[in-house]
Amino acid sequence: MASLVAALPVQAAETAPATRVDLRALEWSPCQDIAPVGDETLECATLTVPMARGDDAGSGRDATVDLALSRVPATGTAEHTLLVNPGGPGSAGRMWAAHTHRRMSEELREVYDVVSFDPRGVGASTPAAACDPDYFTPVRPDTVPAGAEEEAALLDRAEAHAQACADHGGPVLRHMRTEDTAHDMDAIRAALGEERIDYLGYSYGTYLGTVYSALYPERVRALVLDSVVDPDNPWYESNHVQSRALDRAAGTFFSWVARHEDAYGLGGTPEEVADAYYRLRERLGTEPAGGTVGPTELEGVVIVVAYSGRTWPTVASALSAQVNDDDPTALTGLHETYGDDADSDNGYAGYLAVQCTDSHWPKDWDTWRSDTEDVHEDAPFMAWHNTWYNAPCATWSAPADDWFGIGDGPDEHPAYTGDALVVHATGDGATPVEGAHSLHRRLPGSALVIEDGGRTHGVALTGNPCVDEAVSAYLLRGELPAAGPGADLVCEAGPEPRPREAQSDPAPGLQRVGPFGLDRASDSADMVE
Repeated sequence: MASLVAALPVQAAETAPATRVDLRALEWSPCQDIAPVGDETLECATLTVPMARGDDAGSGRDATVDLALSRVPATGTAEHTLLVNPGGPGSAGRMWAAHTHRRMSEELREVYDVVSFDPRGVGASTPAAACDPDYFTPVRPDTVPAGAEEEAALLDRAEAHAQACADHGGPVLRHMRTEDTAHDMDAIRAALGEERIDYLGYSYGTYLGTVYSALYPERVRALVLDSVVDPDNPWYESNHVQSRALDRAAGTFFSWVARHEDAYGLGGTPEEVADAYYRLRERLGTEPAGGTVGPTELEGVVIVVAYSGRTWPTVASALSAQVNDDDPTALTGLHETYGDDADSDNGYAGYLAVQCTDSHWPKDWDTWRSDTEDVHEDAPFMAWHNTWYNAPCATWSAPADDWFGIGDGPDEHPAYTGDALVVHATGDGATPVEGAHSLHRRLPGSALVIEDGGRTHGVALTGNPCVDEAVSAYLLRGELPAAGPGADLVCEAGPEPRPREAQSDPAPGLQRVGPFGLDRASDSADMVE
């Protein structure tokens, strides 16, 4: 393993940029289009990188991408730079420098510049990915097909969207694999003048960090990977695994609502609450709430309960008002907050461009149907929703490549062997905890911190003292928890929310720019991912 890792710089050289990266000092200036979240100094800059590299360049050797970056400087003398990615894929990331800085302890703020960026094709980075801004116009077709005719219509819709992406997405859609963004990260590191970088990745950002550390092991100083995408599961398999985890998380939410029947009146057992939810879902198929929230829009709202327990009181109140009082106000308001709309086109295009080309997808629709029906039978909460969200990959125009696997196998890449910290909550519904154990086994120098009973997708620097102290000790002093059986450190989760509790700081990341990201709530008072 050591000799293979030592050979990786040669591998990186073989994928050298087709055009020269602009490595002049970044010109930081006050941001014009994003604002600080507090009194921090927030600066922005742009870095030009090749659109295509190495053998992938082809006729587009001279095409470039302008990456939009942000930075919050250290409050004292900067000793390190922390590069942050919130996941996605398809999530704009620039605001995460400000969000991360705000959550840090003063000791961390004093010595860390925090940098984040909009990945290629996404947000303020240009050229921007695009497909069809009308795709999410309500009321959309029900994701659960009633029969063959409805299924065929949904499949036609997915194929048409894939074609719209091919027609309007531009050449960048062919160059948005995770490896492309990993190479961009190293260009950012070089432009910052850093020999080695510290990295904090949430959700899909854990896979991005895993790939980066495999490609550039000598460029990593610290690696924090939180809410892990299982590196053993390519995206098609990963989405079916996620659908089962989302269903388990919904069951936890239904149980909580049942314990507070006096507040919500949706049933006194988890089964009764689930029945109330699915009956509402069926009714919205013929009577959309407020004329805009049908079954599919409802799913886009309630999926947030699998990302954070902090959303439970708000979502439960909205369901209660609709079921018991026929009042759609709260539900339509949540759809406006969490649901997809025309502004989601760029994020969804970015999501598909990564997922559809990172690994191979079945081309035979019978395989999709059979696998989804198997999942739906046991886990109906989001099985079909997840399938249709990814269905454009079945006819995606850009070629897919092999999954960037990590390990000792003949088709795998040697794993990063340096120190790393893996963090995960046991009740995370977006990325099942098994993925954290998988990655921990793959990274021989890693320590695993588990938040037992945690219900949040994205744990580090969110207020659990046990977790945050472990993260700080690692970043500041390189100290990892002592090795233990299974997890190296187990931290108890905080108490579950109280009914109808006001949400002043909802969980990071609740908006559907990608199931593997934290961009849904961006952790401000917008309310919640």
